Amino acid sequence: MNASPQVQAPAARDAAGLPLVVDLDGTLIKTDMLAETANDFLVTQPWRGLRLLAWLAAGRPTLKARLAQATQVDVATQPYNEELLRWLGEEKRRGRHLVLATASDRELAERVAAHLGLFDEVLASDGVTNLKSQAKRDALIARFGAGRFEYVGNDWPDLAIWRAAARAHVVSRSARLIAHSRRNGNLGRVLDDGKPAPAAGLLRAMRPHQWMKNLLVLVPLLAAHQYGDGASVLRALLALVVFGLCASSVYLLNDLVDVEDDRHHRRKRHRPFASGQLSLLTGWLAWPLLLAAGFGLAALWLPPRFSAALAAYFVLTVSYSFRLKRMPMVDVLALAALYTLRIIAGAYAVAVPLSFWLLAFSMFTFLSLAFIKRYSELRAAREAGQARTLRGRGYDPQDLELVSSLGSNAGYMAVLVLAFYIQDSHTASLYGTPTLIWLACPLLLYWISRAWLIAHRGQMHDDPIVFALKDRASWLIGALFGAVFVLARTLP
Repeated sequence: MNASPQVQAPAARDAAGLPLVVDLDGTLIKTDMLAETANDFLVTQPWRGLRLLAWLAAGRPTLKARLAQATQVDVATQPYNEELLRWLGEEKRRGRHLVLATASDRELAERVAAHLGLFDEVLASDGVTNLKSQAKRDALIARFGAGRFEYVGNDWPDLAIWRAAARAHVVSRSARLIAHSRRNGNLGRVLDDGKPAPAAGLLRAMRPHQWMKNLLVLVPLLAAHQYGDGASVLRALLALVVFGLCASSVYLLNDLVDVEDDRHHRRKRHRPFASGQLSLLTGWLAWPLLLAAGFGLAALWLPPRFSAALAAYFVLTVSYSFRLKRMPMVDVLALAALYTLRIIAGAYAVAVPLSFWLLAFSMFTFLSLAFIKRYSELRAAREAGQARTLRGRGYDPQDLELVSSLGSNAGYMAVLVLAFYIQDSHTASLYGTPTLIWLACPLLLYWISRAWLIAHRGQMHDDPIVFALKDRASWLIGALFGAVFVLARTLP
């Protein structure tokens, strides 16, 4: 059927007893089941990625059916539109006949319907028919009759269905879409889709505030006292930008890989991909572009050794996202190595020798912080009464004391490395009064001890670096720490 009758405004008739038909993708849930299953398939079975092209060549219904069979998307943790769910619950209690009609595969649609317990009927794609737009309209007219149902949708393909419905309910922030729907004269409820502008969601997912971590690439420049060399400063700043692009690329990829685990986390479930604020497809398009931009800048303006270090950072990060973070002890060593790689890359960018003391100090310091990160997660799990292994991690809550012991010891080892550095003969050539650096040791001891005390009390942020960036005491200690080295440099 290629045309459908225009339906008069709801005021002209009583539509209260008509079936209420609800779309799934972008309406009932803020995400899209095809994207969800494709993402799960690529994350769990990346070696079979090319099969997606073969399934797509056979048609979208085949692709949807194959992905539904090959993946285990958790429908319970999907980002549902809570405002819409509340309204549907009210209509259900009034005895309304609710229908879930979706272009997603029937297997997934029935699992969603079973989980929610709201729907009396399910219409969905079946491996042969893609139940979208005109196809969905025709199926609804065949089932209920033109103008004998109400429809809840969210996007432009739904216009054809709204024209055939007694009342059109729109779940969207798009003023243009709402205006087009109103022209049919049957506009009903308008509900918020709970999704900000894609640009805002993408920027948040890129985590520009985390670029502060990349300031580590400047450490070799400062430690070698090359900050008076303009060319070196420019290369170091470019290295900072490149690492920012690469890191944001990795954050996007990591969130795509972790989207299922994040939805089970009390805080991470609010991240753009996990919460449905940002399309998974946007993430798969954006992260390679950011990565290419970073490596392109590095290839043009920075030494080849910097690009090699950047590549090592990316490979280790991807390995961490897909596998290493699930391996206890290996995961924290990988995190510490990622921070240390920033320092190595910074040294390559400005062509200064790598310092054994600086690398050892970095490794122990960030190993301690990585253990704090795991300790905070384990403590939260224990307080929640969780006895099994943490989701997406290789630790049990019973490992809490061991993690605490290893992490605090690593922090104190960093202080010991700093103390030994003071006695190195090369240090005397860099500083006028190297003994003043001893003042930095109690400052570092205090900061590490305080961080662990805060973690022990359950007040530590999941990411200790983020905690430090927001903590006034950490900023004060950092300023004093820097002042000690400046005085040691300048005083005779």
